[in-house]
Amino acid sequence: MKIQRISSADIAVEKLPDGSTAIFDAATKTVYSLNATAAAAWEACGDSATLAQIIASMQQSFNPAVTDEIAWEAVSQLQDKGLVSIATPYSGPTRRSALATAGALLAPLVLALTAAEQKAHAAIAISGIP
Repeated sequence: MKIQRISSADIAVEKLPDGSTAIFDAATKTVYSLNATAAAAWEACGDSATLAQIIASMQQSFNPAVTDEIAWEAVSQLQDKGLVSIATPYSGPTRRSALATAGALLAPLVLALTAAEQKAHAAIAISGIP
């Protein structure tokens, strides 16, 4: 199984001081927010990599406690958002088992906000209406 980041001239990536990463897709006007765990997986997918290579990279660059389940959950979330592609199907741990074994500190999280959602949130923030 090979996992690879999508490549597009429309994507801008910003690494943040807390280890998280923001990705802006100009084509879809979507902002993706990756926590430190998901960001470590994103970084590990820079070159076409196997899950074992991604796990090793995450353990080295992020946290030695990263497990197969945590890495797979991060890759799955990145794939769900269209940020990575997986060349062959995976038959490893389920998401439920990944989340059951992942502590709050390590649980990967990938969020996406479209331009319309960003505008709606900004309008609420400006109006002061909860």
